[in-house]
Amino acid sequence: MFAYILRRLALIPLTLLGIIAINFAIVQIAPGGPVEQLLAQLKNTAVAATARVGGGESAEAGRGNAATGGNSAYRGAQGLDPAFVAELNRQFGFDKPAYVRFGLMIRDYLTFDLGKSYFRDREVWDLVVDKLPVSISLGVWSTLLIYVISIPLGIVKAVRDGSRFDVLSSAAVIVGYAIPAFLFAILLIILFAGGRYLDWFPLRGLTSDNWADLSWPARIVDYFWHLTLPVTAMVIGGFASLTMLTKNAFLDEINKQYVVTARAKGLSEHRVLYGHVFRNAMLLVIAGFPATLVGMLFTGSLLIEVIFSLDGLGLLGFEAVVNRDYPVMFGTLYMFSLIGLLLNLVSDLSYHLVDPRIDFTAR
Repeated sequence: MFAYILRRLALIPLTLLGIIAINFAIVQIAPGGPVEQLLAQLKNTAVAATARVGGGESAEAGRGNAATGGNSAYRGAQGLDPAFVAELNRQFGFDKPAYVRFGLMIRDYLTFDLGKSYFRDREVWDLVVDKLPVSISLGVWSTLLIYVISIPLGIVKAVRDGSRFDVLSSAAVIVGYAIPAFLFAILLIILFAGGRYLDWFPLRGLTSDNWADLSWPARIVDYFWHLTLPVTAMVIGGFASLTMLTKNAFLDEINKQYVVTARAKGLSEHRVLYGHVFRNAMLLVIAGFPATLVGMLFTGSLLIEVIFSLDGLGLLGFEAVVNRDYPVMFGTLYMFSLIGLLLNLVSDLSYHLVDPRIDFTAR
């Protein structure tokens, strides 16, 4: 097993390289960039940063485009000195060919130097560290609650398959699956955060303004008080898939011959379910854990962070894409991908711990 872990760890740098290379190539093709964004802001025409210049535009705009190194003119460069535009390109590093910029970026990433944000004037690593607690809080608590709710519910649905409880709970699961988490978040705000009815929970932030002055027990209560609504919205929107996966996995195992044999030997139903069926059925659930956690950490929480004014990694990455802040874009992508690959390795190790018969080394 140790050799398998070493092989998987050796593949992580190559996988990261492929992910970053593909996304870097896509960004080079996409219109607009940080220089064009800044030029559009200087011209007070941010919408025009990616607008192409037609055949009747001025020659001065064409000279500005030549300075940016693009293939067609940008309206944001009209009326600006080409030397000034060239200096901007130099400051942003776009005076170098794309392959040189890519090589320098990979070299820095080897030492976890994620660069400096174009528009926030801060190191990307510091930004990630600042935003990480919010995303970890949302992702970990949401994932934990989803598993705590979904696995027992799925087991009960499998055992009582076809009963009234199964039908009614399936209706609730379908509703949770069909309605996006952000709509549940808006509904919770209307009902419980002063939107229209009750005003029980705060609407902004992860802690209160006077959090530093509170005692430790009061800090813990305040922390969970702020987390209640956003985590509830994410759990409601995320437990449906895992519940049905657990139910179907148990139904598949319950109908197998070894379960019939165990019952024929006189084992109790509890021993059959949790001593035999549970271990085999949980393999599929464990396989989905990394994707669930990564999704909750970095993608599923994006709109939740916006709605509840939680400044986490999802919001940081979204703003970086909008502003063409390439160091933040690729820095967060690098961290997301690295964490995802490590969690996939943890998932494979969990397979082996749950069922020692699964031997990745032999494969």
